[in-house]
Amino acid sequence: MNLPVKSIDELKDAAKQLIEFGGKEKIFLFYGDMGAGKTTLIQSLCECLGVHEPVTSPTFSIVNEYEGERTRVFHFDFYRLKNQSEALDMGYEEYFYSGNYCFIEWPGKIADLLPPHYIRVNIQVLDSNERLLTCDKI
Repeated sequence: MNLPVKSIDELKDAAKQLIEFGGKEKIFLFYGDMGAGKTTLIQSLCECLGVHEPVTSPTFSIVNEYEGERTRVFHFDFYRLKNQSEALDMGYEEYFYSGNYCFIEWPGKIADLLPPHYIRVNIQVLDSNERLLTCDKI
């Protein structure tokens, strides 16, 4: 599925479509260059899931937990991981297999630890405001 997003105003609608596309799948992996808008998209996804608290990048904490209206949301940023054993040490399995939403930035850092099924979201920057979201079920 391709979702063109021409402005930040269209992001909430794209987030709703992405959640619908995911169906029962709750693991989402986000790929894109630094500054492509991964965290901004995750903020919109969390809003759609009823998260009312501020959603921020977990760059230093690695994972942030949010309470939605019907589910918990775990937001990961593995950018600063030096190796996959750091994810093992934090108990990533408990999060990934909890049945809650997991939004994962920089999943390439833990490639060998990814679950067998997930939604892959690639964010391509087209210009300063426009993005193309390419979404696949794996």
